[in-house]
Amino acid sequence: MCVMEAGSADMDMSAGDEPSAAAAATVRATVVQASTVFYDTPATIEKAEGLIAEAGKKGSQLVLFPEVFVGGFPRGSTFGAVIGSGGPGLAKGKEDYRKYFASAIDVPGPEVTRLGGFAAKYKVYLVIGVVERDVYTLYNTVLFFSPLGELLGKHRKLVPTALEQAIWACGDGSTLSLYDTPVGKIGALVCWENKMPLARTALYGKGIQIYCAPTADDSELWLASMRHIAVEGGCFVMSANQFCLRKDYPPPPGYTFAGFDQEPPPETVVCCGGSVIVSPSGTVLAGPNYEGEGLVTADLDLGEIVDAKFGFDVVGHSARPEVLTLIVKDQPQISVCFTSASANAPGSSSGSV
Repeated sequence: MCVMEAGSADMDMSAGDEPSAAAAATVRATVVQASTVFYDTPATIEKAEGLIAEAGKKGSQLVLFPEVFVGGFPRGSTFGAVIGSGGPGLAKGKEDYRKYFASAIDVPGPEVTRLGGFAAKYKVYLVIGVVERDVYTLYNTVLFFSPLGELLGKHRKLVPTALEQAIWACGDGSTLSLYDTPVGKIGALVCWENKMPLARTALYGKGIQIYCAPTADDSELWLASMRHIAVEGGCFVMSANQFCLRKDYPPPPGYTFAGFDQEPPPETVVCCGGSVIVSPSGTVLAGPNYEGEGLVTADLDLGEIVDAKFGFDVVGHSARPEVLTLIVKDQPQISVCFTSASANAPGSSSGSV
């Protein structure tokens, strides 16, 4: 496994500490870059424990996993979707969806209990992407756990991208929450919802310090977005992606890849990762890792956030709220969600105009 590190930890965090962002001067944080064991959720959860244990040995206090790590990102799948027609592949698409549905987890549920147990065992704050099953509907969800093993809350991806909407339902603003912990104020947006300015602003307004961005995007442009968000929000950004080879998915004909001229060979890289940790100045602290599975680790000096805000605070002294007011007046059909900077409480929801 490839391991990337920066700096050294200088804080001994107890799982019993009272929530206070000021308690941590420096936080050791780890981004996990690894592939799901596709269609095998028990094996994926076992793999997650091994990776959390490895991060814990390095003194990590916060561990982030990729988008839908538990349940899997169905890269290359179409699920037989054809607009206006069932299409010849619909029967196989339904079969694929049944297997994918079976890989999802209930929240709460036994898998969530196990993940919470890992957080407690290794004394870490754990942020992990899962496919959440709610009766017969699936969501792209991020779960947050404390070092006591508690499920602090969840965030459902607001708008699944393109064909993703065939398998995942839309979330809503009620899960745009921030968690005030001894290692900082933590929140998350998933993959391309990080491109949504008002969603980002909701987290900025609540005072986010460690911005988690689990993703499936391995492009160079994604790295540029992560650096921009760090500077824009004056916060640390952690982005986790999977590194996947074709052989990490089931073999054909059980699982086939669309988007290729022919079925890719087993050793073909179908997602090259790019997991990274960025400081509030836009400096890359660790990563990006495009080489393979591994841990990307850095120490986050929360004092750097004050330095960044001195020059620019997008929701404070640099904000011009009248601009948003003008937009709303000019476009009365638009509903805009926002939150105030004082809305720091876990589970707090946004207001609307």
